Amino acid sequence: MRLSILIVCLLAAFSLAAQDFATGANSFSHKKPSYITLNDGTVLEGTIKDLDRKKGLIEEIKITVNGKKMKLEPSEIAFMYLPPSGWDNMSNALDKLYDAQRWDEDLDANKLKEGYAYFETIDVMVKKKKRTLLMQLLNPSTATGIRVYDDPFAKETMSAGVAGVKVAGGNEKSYYVKRPGQVGYRLYKKTYDEQYAILFEGCDAVLNAENAKKWSGFQDHVNAFATCE
Repeated sequence: MRLSILIVCLLAAFSLAAQDFATGANSFSHKKPSYITLNDGTVLEGTIKDLDRKKGLIEEIKITVNGKKMKLEPSEIAFMYLPPSGWDNMSNALDKLYDAQRWDEDLDANKLKEGYAYFETIDVMVKKKKRTLLMQLLNPSTATGIRVYDDPFAKETMSAGVAGVKVAGGNEKSYYVKRPGQVGYRLYKKTYDEQYAILFEGCDAVLNAENAKKWSGFQDHVNAFATCE
């Protein structure tokens, strides 16, 4: 009974706090199928056995495809759809209130609706060095503008949580962001006001917004930029 009440409360809290940005996924199902597209166009459908990380970043993926065990490095992968497990799955499913008409046409809307986490390989600057990393896209509904990626190192502001699951609050202090045709980089809450004009260059509606340069409005700014004319 207590567990049922807890789940109901969590569902209500998640619904109230639902946002366009997906929640960064940390663990993945070993039963549901995963879909990985390699750089040469080969599509692998299998089940994840293990996902190795180093300092939060994906280093190696172990997957079983048609009974065959495989090990993949990020450099071999173009993009992938992975099914979050347990609490991650609940959180992500409830956080996704997307307008499908705005999705990037290159993304599989059906898989995203099912709660899959989408990762893609991008070039990002990490401590003044360009690296190619597999990053989780958090804003598939507005990815035609600025693409926002989960920062595995991000520290969160105070939030309530149960069993390690964010329930309310938890406004991340950093993300990785990428404009079309550019190299991605880490965007910090503490320097948001300094980066604002550069990040949203070319969109007067965002540059002159009432809540311009406020970190609390970052998601609104990204959404508005995607439809900027």
